[in-house]
Amino acid sequence: MVARSSSLGRRGPVASVALQRYSADMDNFNDTTSAASLLATRRSGKARDMVDPGPDPTQQRAILATAMRVPDHGKLAPWRFVTIAGDQRAALSAALEAAYVADTPDAGRLEREAARSFAVQAPWLVVVLSHPNPDSHIPLWEQQLSAGAATMQLCNAAHALGFVANWLTGWVTYSPAVSALLAIPGETIAGFVFIGSPGKPLDERPRPDFDAVVREWRG
Repeated sequence: MVARSSSLGRRGPVASVALQRYSADMDNFNDTTSAASLLATRRSGKARDMVDPGPDPTQQRAILATAMRVPDHGKLAPWRFVTIAGDQRAALSAALEAAYVADTPDAGRLEREAARSFAVQAPWLVVVLSHPNPDSHIPLWEQQLSAGAATMQLCNAAHALGFVANWLTGWVTYSPAVSALLAIPGETIAGFVFIGSPGKPLDERPRPDFDAVVREWRG
C-alpha cells in the first residue's frame, strides 16, 4: 500500500520508524504490530537455539508463497525452494557429514560433529537455490539478486508469523557434494534457512553507523 497522505511527511511511515529505532536499544525484536515495526526491528534467531513449535503445513505454504513475491526482472522465477521434511533430517545429516569428511579427510571429532549437527537444527529447514536462466536477456547478476531477495523475504515472512529465521551459508553452501544432493546442474545454493521459535532471548548485533553507509549524491 502506498501512503498518499501529506501528513506522513517526506520520509513516510517506514522510514520514520526505522530512523527512530536504528540506534535505539530495542527490547522488542520482530515487532509485528505493523509492517513498518517488523522491518525496523527485524532480528534473526540462532538456528541452534530454535525450538518447537515451528510453522505448521499451512504456515509453511504461506511463508513460501510470500517468499516468491520479490523483484524478478523478466518474470523468470530464478530461484527454487527445497524443503527438508522432519523424517529426512537424519539422512541429510549423515550425507553432510560424509561430504565434509570427503573434502576434509583429516577432520577431527568436533568438526565431524558440527557437520553432522548442521542439518538437524530448528524445527523447519528450507534450502534456497539460485536458479538462473542462462538463455535470458536478463543479466545473471539481476537473477542472482532476485534469489537473494527471495531468501530475505522467506525470513521476513517467518518473522511476520511470529517465528524466527536464520539464513546460514558456510562450507555446505559451496561444497560440490552438497550441491549434488540438493541442486540440479546450473543451480547454486543461496543459503540454508532455519525457522522455528526462539529458545533464548534475542540479542542485538552490532549495526553499521548510519552516516558511514549512506551518502547523498550531488551532481
